Amino acid sequence: MNRNRMLKAGLAVIIALVPLAVACTQSPADAQSGSKIRSMSQSERAQGAEAHPQLLEEFGGAYNAPQAAYVTRIGRKIAVQSGLANAASDYTITLLNSPVMNAFAVPGGYVYVTRQLLSLMNDEAELASVLGHEVGHVAARHSQKRNTRSTIGSIGSVLLGVLTGSSELAQIAGQASQLYTLSYSRSQEYEADDLGIRYLKRAGYDPFAAADMLDSLGRSSALDAQLAGRDAEKGVPSWARSHPLTQDRVARARREAAGGTAKTRNRDVFLNALDGTIYDDDPNQGVVDGRVFRHPDLKFQFEAPAGFTINNGTQSIAIQGNGGQAQFAGGSLGGGGLEAYVGKVFQAVGGQQISYSQPRRTTVNGLEAAVSTARANTQSGPVDVTVTAYRWSGDQAFHFLTITPGSTGAGPFAAMLNSMKRLSDSEAASIRPRVIDVVTVKQGDTVTTLANRMAYSDLKTERFLTLNALEAGRALRPGEKVKLVVYGQR
Repeated sequence: MNRNRMLKAGLAVIIALVPLAVACTQSPADAQSGSKIRSMSQSERAQGAEAHPQLLEEFGGAYNAPQAAYVTRIGRKIAVQSGLANAASDYTITLLNSPVMNAFAVPGGYVYVTRQLLSLMNDEAELASVLGHEVGHVAARHSQKRNTRSTIGSIGSVLLGVLTGSSELAQIAGQASQLYTLSYSRSQEYEADDLGIRYLKRAGYDPFAAADMLDSLGRSSALDAQLAGRDAEKGVPSWARSHPLTQDRVARARREAAGGTAKTRNRDVFLNALDGTIYDDDPNQGVVDGRVFRHPDLKFQFEAPAGFTINNGTQSIAIQGNGGQAQFAGGSLGGGGLEAYVGKVFQAVGGQQISYSQPRRTTVNGLEAAVSTARANTQSGPVDVTVTAYRWSGDQAFHFLTITPGSTGAGPFAAMLNSMKRLSDSEAASIRPRVIDVVTVKQGDTVTTLANRMAYSDLKTERFLTLNALEAGRALRPGEKVKLVVYGQR
């Protein structure tokens, strides 16, 4: 989905929450046994159809590339094993254009996997295991106990709760900040693992692929923690988690897979299909490089404060960390000036209940700008809500909306607000996508020589080993295929 859609979203910073609770007329045990699976109801199909376009909007849109047809074919092949529907065409399998490792499913036969997670996989059986796991959640009717929540749009709910004094809305916003797949219970995750492995066996895939995929996810999480300078599991025992630790699930999945006779993995078929997939950010949606966000088409850049993370969404960008939250979005001046635009932003999140100061005019890196702050009281004390708007070109404007402790103004975001600037044509042209490049190992190739070709400046070897599920010290064999992440062309 082209990043320009962020502008067309205007001032709509509060993304609707989509309820997906499903009436359940059978027990999870029935679903797990596979003997009395209830077919998808019309109500479930309607719920999925309603949620589908909103989920596409939330997760970067569909990835319209050759890989999508392949994922759809494998997804339907594994989904029919659940018994929810006998016709493969009853399932809508979507490859999402998202740089986040994620997969999920909603009632009505809608199953999703991101291209980033697809790139972590190493064969077709692992793809089938992920899709089967998500179908298992639907077959067991786990969604009756959970709702979808916006991840990037949570800042809008935070503001709404702050400005209206609604603790209920603030609680919703807290739930919204969690990733979609983190709200299942430990028992539900285990049950979906079991069902997914059962589907693998029925479809003729090696059931041990599920454990292999879980192991890769664990290694990827550890690498992410290393890149962020933190310990992914420090101080939190398995029994205290709402989700089982990955190593626990790996061991359990291997036990469940025991006794399976199918061996199909289709590694080469999968890697051939994966070749050329965009990895990390799609430049059409903007690129996050550490604390810097750049958009090559809209030609702007800003830098988040140290210790803050940037979450890139289709309608807005969230900047989160200790000491405050912020959102970046854009819209139309509507024939008015920046002062009127600032007022529309405040009205969008607080209605008539917020009183803000007269916008102050200023200039930021040559951009005409206007800034205004409102004070709001919360159960935790007063906060400052600041809108900083920039005139871009013609009728187009961008703005930051920040929340900080009372009497701090922009607080930790002051430098970020002053970092907003235009990119030159050459700077914009230099932003290229990273893509998966499947290569055949040649005589003399080593982990080190191939890892040095990765399009990163740090942890090249660790990234290469994680991407290919290889153990350190394992010699490469001439003729085998491995994945690299290299720079592609726009």
